[in-house]
Amino acid sequence: MQNLDISELAKHSRVPASTLRYYEEIGLIRAVGRKGIKRVFTADVMDRLTLIGLGRRAGFKLREIAALMGQRGTPRLSPDALRGRADALDQQIAELQRMRDGLKHAANCTAPSHLECPKFRRILKIAEGRRRQGKP
Repeated sequence: MQNLDISELAKHSRVPASTLRYYEEIGLIRAVGRKGIKRVFTADVMDRLTLIGLGRRAGFKLREIAALMGQRGTPRLSPDALRGRADALDQQIAELQRMRDGLKHAANCTAPSHLECPKFRRILKIAEGRRRQGKP
């Protein structure tokens, strides 16, 4: 694939042009020039965008992704950073499994009210703790 202007890159990557401009602004991607007023990128920027998307889905913040990516597109994946994120995902998975199990129980609970169901009350406590920590 040849060089892509920003609109072509947005179309092929399914990343909005505004996001591409922001990624360039913070140094995650780099334009190699311009075609008229449009930024132009080499085709290998698609790999960087895929890595950025993967990092975002794994829960990394953009600044963390920037630290893990080399300037030339070669990832500098820190084993400690990856292990730390994997551990955080394990905790999130365990919490979601507890939440799922509680919701299934609440759906079948015979208590007169969900607020009288002990398992549902535990779900509320989990949600309250997350809210106080500023988590969704």
